[in-house]
Amino acid sequence: MKRKIAIVGANEFQDQLVLKARDLGYETHVFAWQEGAVAKEHADYFYPVSITEKEEILKQVSKIKPEGIISIASDLAVPTVNYVANNLGLTCNSEYSSIVSTNKFEMRKRLSENLLPCPKYILVDENTDLSNINMELPLIVKPLDRSGSRGITKINSYDELKAAIKQAISVSFGEKVLIEEYAEGKEYSMEMMSYQGHHEFLAITEKFTTGSPHFIETMHLEPGRIEENIKIKAIDIMKKSLDALEVKYGASHSEFKVDNDGNIKIIEIGARMGGDCIGSDLVEISTGFDFKKAVIDIATGQKPDSIKEKNDESYGLVKFVFNEEDIDILENIKKNSPESIWRIGNIDKLSTREVTDSSTRFGYYILKANSVESCFNLVNYKENI
Repeated sequence: MKRKIAIVGANEFQDQLVLKARDLGYETHVFAWQEGAVAKEHADYFYPVSITEKEEILKQVSKIKPEGIISIASDLAVPTVNYVANNLGLTCNSEYSSIVSTNKFEMRKRLSENLLPCPKYILVDENTDLSNINMELPLIVKPLDRSGSRGITKINSYDELKAAIKQAISVSFGEKVLIEEYAEGKEYSMEMMSYQGHHEFLAITEKFTTGSPHFIETMHLEPGRIEENIKIKAIDIMKKSLDALEVKYGASHSEFKVDNDGNIKIIEIGARMGGDCIGSDLVEISTGFDFKKAVIDIATGQKPDSIKEKNDESYGLVKFVFNEEDIDILENIKKNSPESIWRIGNIDKLSTREVTDSSTRFGYYILKANSVESCFNLVNYKENI
């Protein structure tokens, strides 16, 4: 009998998981809304159910009897995956872990209680008296329960606070907002995988954004450029953070900043693979490790392979499409360096819509090269030194 696996979510990043599961011989059962369900075309069975409808998905999965249930790049799917898996006795993290790894306030509380480095923070809603807030400017205002840069604003004056809170509330499911003191420094993310509470480091990604006020990612580079002593320190902090959040199984994606003095501040931690093609593509390019197979193995109760040292040096870069210039760069790469193209995602027709978060970008393409300089040259990126 063919092995079965349930997958929660069907966007373009989840589609890479569906394809991998099928390559491994699994019968795939995919749950998501119809709209934007790219993975529907590759799923063996597709169920038009919202990824937040835990009871309905549990009902369906109970009938399917899969070996595991999984989602790789969605905070929104994490509670559903763990709820269903816990009810069916499948490999997963606890429901408590679901809460503290998806609710930014509960995450901050848990990390702070364990003396892990976080910015100062406060939780507010539309009824909060803002006159008593006493935090050092600038501040970051973000919705409590969203990802992908949605609703995030940096403010430099308390006069901007009310409008920023209103914007964050408008995209928050629970209409709650986290206000944090802005962490200075270069931004990175870290991918790890966990099995029976043991955490294995995979890769660090360097982030490039539009900057203030919304910090929308324009590129990701992996492996990221980071000093070895800082890298070792960051790995130790993130492992302790995963323990604090009771993440024992599966992928994790930890975002952090490093200031000029080498101090690390945790931005947030997700108990899932990094989105934006980080987990699905960049880890494999830079390390040669099949991350997608590893998380499928873990979800189905199997010990994953360990990462092995790679003989050659490879760098992966995902470039997001904001405008015509980004399309022109891709066309030039197709013409002059086609061997550098790893994968081209779905690219929407350019329009006059404003890119306000990661979901409104027009698409992406992923490149592979043998040096940082080669990656930057391919996309005409010049660093400000």
